[in-house]
Amino acid sequence: MEINGIFIPFRAFILQVSAEGPVAKHNEVDQLMQRIKDDFESLPRQLQGVARYLEQHRGSIMVRRVNEIAEGCAVHPSAVVRFAQRFGYSGFTQMQAVFRAAYTERTAPSRSYEERIRSVIAQSQPMPAASIAARFIDASRAGLDELSHGLDEKRFDKAVELLAEAQNIYVVGVRRSFAIASYIAYALQHTPKRVHLVSGLGGMEQQQIRSIGKGDALIAISFPPYGKETLTCVRMAVERQAKVLAITESELGPLAQRATVLLKVAEGSAFAFRGLTSTMCLCQALFVALAYRLQLNVEETSEPGEFDD
Repeated sequence: MEINGIFIPFRAFILQVSAEGPVAKHNEVDQLMQRIKDDFESLPRQLQGVARYLEQHRGSIMVRRVNEIAEGCAVHPSAVVRFAQRFGYSGFTQMQAVFRAAYTERTAPSRSYEERIRSVIAQSQPMPAASIAARFIDASRAGLDELSHGLDEKRFDKAVELLAEAQNIYVVGVRRSFAIASYIAYALQHTPKRVHLVSGLGGMEQQQIRSIGKGDALIAISFPPYGKETLTCVRMAVERQAKVLAITESELGPLAQRATVLLKVAEGSAFAFRGLTSTMCLCQALFVALAYRLQLNVEETSEPGEFDD
């Protein structure tokens, strides 16, 4: 394994992690992230930036230097230290040890793909097209591993229930999220639900969603930097007492704050391009789970022989 340009055998890395302090349970990271979420609104602006960075890169925090994190947040390194102290740690190193300990408990180090991609980018040698493809495949696989590991089953069940109870389902996603929104709108049209894709054609987002109301649901798909059109649709849905299913990568952003149910998905990235694989997979699973649920409802409420020839 390579850390900050120094190659360390993986076994030695594990021993190094264990020697740096007591091994934390894996859920200690989840508990920390929950505390950060609870206190997010009260944090100074600079520390909010650190919080977002920590959530978006939690899978690789254990191999990042404080200066690298500070640069990614556009803050001074002392702000990262203050952030750690704000949540009860003596400094960044002690907080980082929590992420390292959690890493050792995971059977699949999914974020190692990201480190490999970064090391390839740093090389000056020409890269064959097939190698670029391989890196994107690795990044997508990393994202799927992260999705599998971090899927919140209770939230997913609530998302399916929300859609099953909705009279109308509206779907919105702009720019890179538009492809996902278009797909799930297409898939949902294979159910008995009334589905409306908010395409924004002609700048008509607000007009296309103005009929949303109580008893309806909005699926909003967006990632930082969040599309203002999507946020506008979410605001209008909430004002009209509709429910919002948000699909995004952060619990700290504006989309999550207004969501009835939040499904979190972190995409793998290569060459500064984030993939769509994990989000597409999540949406496909959401559609199939909803279709299954609706079919069960039909079977439970149908009289015997009602659909016989």
